Amino acid sequence: MSYVYDRHIDTDVTVQLSDCDRADAQAVFDVLDHVYKVEDMSTPGAQATGKPAPTVWMATFDTAEGRREETGPVRLTGQVGALLTGGYQAVDEVEKTLAATFDIQSLQSVSGDQETEARLLLSSR
Repeated sequence: MSYVYDRHIDTDVTVQLSDCDRADAQAVFDVLDHVYKVEDMSTPGAQATGKPAPTVWMATFDTAEGRREETGPVRLTGQVGALLTGGYQAVDEVEKTLAATFDIQSLQSVSGDQETEARLLLSSR
């Protein structure tokens, strides 16, 4: 494994948003997109059954690259559950970026050998 590959993995953070509507998920991702480079994003499609289903919005951001632009205040219609997964330093950096824009409540943190996972609850200031 090369150093470049190791470095890339350590800078990626997967962000999963739940318990929110599409507009709130997009608002959170827009904040992160102004700071980091989006590596991958998935948006759930409509269900064939017509029944409401839990929705998780997911994107991966590279914390080593991006525009590093400041963002103004962002309004959310409700609280947003966020799960951040990645390298220790990268997850910490994304958490600080979110804290600069939203009120955050840390719900849980799980640490592994190479990665960490942080569960947050985001709300408007």
